[in-house]
Amino acid sequence: MAESGDRMVYDDGEVTIEMFTPVGPYGNSAYIVRPAGGGKVTLIDVPAGYEVVLEALGDEPVERVVVTHSHRDHWDGFDVMRSALDAPVFAGAEETEIDPARGVERLDDGTEIAIGDATMRVIHTPGHTPGSICLLLGGALFSGDTLFPGGPGATRSNELLQQSIASITSRLYPLPDETLVLPGHGTGTTIGESRSEYEVFASRDHDPDLHGDVLWLES
Repeated sequence: MAESGDRMVYDDGEVTIEMFTPVGPYGNSAYIVRPAGGGKVTLIDVPAGYEVVLEALGDEPVERVVVTHSHRDHWDGFDVMRSALDAPVFAGAEETEIDPARGVERLDDGTEIAIGDATMRVIHTPGHTPGSICLLLGGALFSGDTLFPGGPGATRSNELLQQSIASITSRLYPLPDETLVLPGHGTGTTIGESRSEYEVFASRDHDPDLHGDVLWLES
C-alpha cells in the first residue's frame, strides 16, 4: 500500500483502492474502489466530511455505494452523497436500524459483487451491530467496525463481544495471513498480525462481563 498524504492506494492489478482517513469528526475511513481497466467505481462508507471523497471522484461514474453497518458515523455523509450521486446504496441484510426511507438495498451473506474483472464477497459479521458486514476483495478486506488493528470494534455487552469474536475467528481469521485489513476508522493491519494478537488474548482468563473497547494484547 502506497501512502500519499491522507490517502493510501492499494493496487493488485485488478482494482485500486483509495483510502481517505481521517474523514469527519469521528476519524472515519472511506474508500473508492476502481476497476483496473476503468469503468464505474464502488464507494465504501459515507461518513461526515464526505465532500473530500466527492472532490476526488470528480466526474467518475459510480456504480454503487456500500455501507458496512448502521452506526451513524458511517452514514452521516449520506445526504451529501445522495445530492451528488445517483447510485444504489447497499447494506447488510440483517441491519435493522437503517431508515427504510433511504431506499437502501440489502446484501445477503455470500453475495458476490463484480467490480470490473474482480469479485467482492459479502461476509456477515454480527457483533458490533447485528447486520455488520465485511467485504473481501482479492487480498483486501473492508472490515468496517468489526476488526481494527489491535482488536475488535466496541461492543455493548459481553454477549455481543463473544458474538463479535465468533464472527472474527470463524469468518475472518481463516483468510490468508497477508490479507490486508482496511477498517472503518484509521489505517490497516493484516489478518496474520491480528490473528497472532488474538492468540495472546485467547490464552488469558477474562472478566465475564468484559465488553466495550477490547484490545487483544492488553485486555
